[in-house]
Amino acid sequence: MLTPAHITRVVGAALEEDAPWGDITSTTLLPADSTATADLVARESGVFSGGAVFAAAFALTDPSLTVDVHVGDGDRFAPDDVLASVSGSARGVLAAERIALNFTQRMSGIATMTADYVQAVDGTSVRIADTRKTTPGLRAFERHAVLCGGGHNHRFSLSDAVMAKDNHLAVLQRSGVDLATALRDALSRLPHTTHVIVEVDRLDQIPAVLDGGAHTVLLDNFSLDDLRAGVALIGDRAQTEASGGVTIDTVAAIAATGVDVISVGALTHSARALDLGLDVRID
Repeated sequence: MLTPAHITRVVGAALEEDAPWGDITSTTLLPADSTATADLVARESGVFSGGAVFAAAFALTDPSLTVDVHVGDGDRFAPDDVLASVSGSARGVLAAERIALNFTQRMSGIATMTADYVQAVDGTSVRIADTRKTTPGLRAFERHAVLCGGGHNHRFSLSDAVMAKDNHLAVLQRSGVDLATALRDALSRLPHTTHVIVEVDRLDQIPAVLDGGAHTVLLDNFSLDDLRAGVALIGDRAQTEASGGVTIDTVAAIAATGVDVISVGALTHSARALDLGLDVRID
């Protein structure tokens, strides 16, 4: 998902946005031959993500810079740990600093939040998954970070799976189309490899979804009692997924209902950027 070509394209666009006509501070203030070595230092504990993205920010700014990433994506770190180092032209180091930090702080924040959710359901077989509630243009970066935190990825895009949500069901109802019939017709026309998910918000919607042959039933904003009832009703006829308003305080109780997957939009839309800094060595 997070390919070198994609990293180059997105990081390159970010660098161009940040310095469309160059870094006038460094080019007018610093000697052209000045050099620097800087360390990526953790100000707090967390889970690392974005090593290749961090390195790309410097390489695309000045290919002569040397970047060493000292931890792997998914590794935990503590305050004051040195996570990476970069050395070479001072102008190049400082021109790339903000973009390198922006991506790494964001991705590590997502990885850290994901790890917290995964830890909260430890001992169960449930999967913690992300959603499409990602920053436009940064989905591959953010979903890579979810993987680094031990989570799982949902469908990447609208092209990857059939997922009938409340508005799809509303249009079918308004059109007078039976849901089970619509699902069976869709399955007859889809490749056998395509997964079909249907979101419901009431228990009485489940039988039609099962009759239609959906592979996953997404139980949206269900109470814990209704989740347990939904899991029992579905049995082994489909995979079960819970979503809607999931928090770190409620995720363990949701997992205990027996659902197979819990999707958490907050992993990407509400993660806090981790406090990381790039410190130039003085000596």
